[in-house]
Amino acid sequence: MLIFLRHFKPHMSISVDDAKTLCLNIQEEMAFINHNNNRRERIMFGQRLRLARKRAGLSMQALAERVTPSVSAQAISKYEADKMMPSSSVLVGLGKALGVSLDFLLGGQVEALESVEWRKNSTASAQDRAMAESIVIEKLEDYLAIEDILDMHPAEDPFAALRVEMVADEEAIDAKARDVRREWQLGIDPIPSMTALLEDKGLKVIEADLPERINGLACHVERAEGAPTEVIVVSRHTNVERKRFNLAHELAHRIITETGNAALKKEPSMHRFAGAFLIPREHLEEEAGRNRHGMTWIEIMRLKRTYGVSAAAMLVRLGQVGILSKSAVEYAFKTYARSWRREEPEPIGPGEGFAAFEKPQRFERLVWRALGEEMISPVRAAQMLGLPLSVVERDIRGPRDQ
Repeated sequence: MLIFLRHFKPHMSISVDDAKTLCLNIQEEMAFINHNNNRRERIMFGQRLRLARKRAGLSMQALAERVTPSVSAQAISKYEADKMMPSSSVLVGLGKALGVSLDFLLGGQVEALESVEWRKNSTASAQDRAMAESIVIEKLEDYLAIEDILDMHPAEDPFAALRVEMVADEEAIDAKARDVRREWQLGIDPIPSMTALLEDKGLKVIEADLPERINGLACHVERAEGAPTEVIVVSRHTNVERKRFNLAHELAHRIITETGNAALKKEPSMHRFAGAFLIPREHLEEEAGRNRHGMTWIEIMRLKRTYGVSAAAMLVRLGQVGILSKSAVEYAFKTYARSWRREEPEPIGPGEGFAAFEKPQRFERLVWRALGEEMISPVRAAQMLGLPLSVVERDIRGPRDQ
């Protein structure tokens, strides 16, 4: 029964046909479990349970009262301290009570998320952070599992040759952004997809339904086995303008490890790099001209859509390259642009322009590749992709004549 349930979240239901198909794949799933047994033994189950409980906002006593079959708060305390493991029936009950899959509780890939850098609202709670971490771990378990199944090995550090530990001034930051573009042969045109670019360079980018007050995070992932990896997570609910800037900001952290200059604070320097990388000076001067005395609202709206950035970021960049004076930018933020940092004017809609391309695709491609090579079953693919089994089976065989 545990095998039957392990890939399904507690709130999911399956049809009779899906159940029959699932039973046919138990042998494959059993092999998958046996393959991961050693890895799982090294994972601290208690950490996952504690994280899921914090995500749910429950005390040990409150969780004990929800679990069927019943357990005591003392037993849960022992589970979290790794002094005792629950029985199979209690394990299923814990998953149902906490709203997490058994894959999350028993996962064999992710040992720890380290050096977590949050992109969050100041009001984000500990429960918000716990929920975000558990969502990321659950996604990573599948991502790393499919790479293992395909016997894929991490690429060498793509940023090593470009990385610096010191920048002299803001012009040096702009120069470093140009260096990266030149090294990667990107030219000076707007980048169609920051997500695709970072995935091509070996970073794992995950889009997830994060809590409302968290826009994303970046972290170093320690694995139970295999080399560590890095992941960047963006919220599915973040607008594409902010999403692109956040991804460029995360790239900056991998290129400029420290400013080495007391006059240059780290986070503003990362913002500067992101702006310079997304909006090269040469291209912007061609689009907007030089040394402007002023600029209309509609021009700024067109420019933000040209580069796929927020209106506020566009206005700041116009000041940085000297197209608009510092006083003109300050005046704008005090008058007509005063609300732009809180609410995006003329936002790029879903599926429109850059929004159509700014989506992670690598994980999905790997799942379909493994399915095409018959290395995983349709059931496993459906679980990984979050799709109904019937949809996966339809996409395997293609459209059929009526």
